[in-house]
Amino acid sequence: MSAKLTAPTVLKKIIDRKVEEVADRKAVRSLSDLQVLASQASPTRGFSAALRSRVADGDPAIIAEVKKASPSKGVIREHFMPAEIATSYENGGATCLSVLTDIDFFQGADSYLIAARQACSLPVIRKDFTIDPYQIWEARALGADAVLLIVSCLELPLLKELYACAQDAGLDALIEVHDQAELDEALQLGSPLVGINNRNLHTFETSLQTTTDLLATMPEGVQVVTESGIHTKADVKHMRDNGVHTFLVGEAFMRAEDPGTRLREMFE
Repeated sequence: MSAKLTAPTVLKKIIDRKVEEVADRKAVRSLSDLQVLASQASPTRGFSAALRSRVADGDPAIIAEVKKASPSKGVIREHFMPAEIATSYENGGATCLSVLTDIDFFQGADSYLIAARQACSLPVIRKDFTIDPYQIWEARALGADAVLLIVSCLELPLLKELYACAQDAGLDALIEVHDQAELDEALQLGSPLVGINNRNLHTFETSLQTTTDLLATMPEGVQVVTESGIHTKADVKHMRDNGVHTFLVGEAFMRAEDPGTRLREMFE
């Protein structure tokens, strides 16, 4: 599908399956029907605005992830109740939620996003592998406030199309990059929100150096979200000392008995 995904990596396997999944969903529900549902969804809660407001107040902005499993770690949380987790996160001081909806590789579900969002007042991003405008309207119909666009699996013309579609649907977009070439492409969108994934999605190796290496070429005014590999208060301090105040954290919270309490301990 994409010239970026010719090598047989985990990411290519995920995207190949996602192409099949989207085709199956289109066969069940048309895009026009989906857009009608999207128009009836509750108003968005302002994902990007919430993050900016929190940082403007001098506090860290935390996107807390609702994630049951991953390809690299297997099942992360056996007792997985999305509504309970969302409430715990809100009580713990999270700014936004990230909910995994990919079924085959992360054991996610659309119903998890619906349940999590209904249980709290936080903005929610649909964490999935978005490769088709259909998925953006689907996210809006589910009640999501934002979508994730991963540069490493999208050619630039499609990336631009999906970003424009997100704007048309009234959704914020988190543009995820992993290296300088991907950042250069992401910046062509003019997005105010760029995520730097410290995990290489081709190899699943993780290094916080990925974020710090890319800061030098990040334009002023772009809010940087550091993603993956944040496990301790020392990791948080390291990022904040480097001027990064927005975090997407999943595994460190999901392995705790009470995710919101763990969040508060890491970021207080």
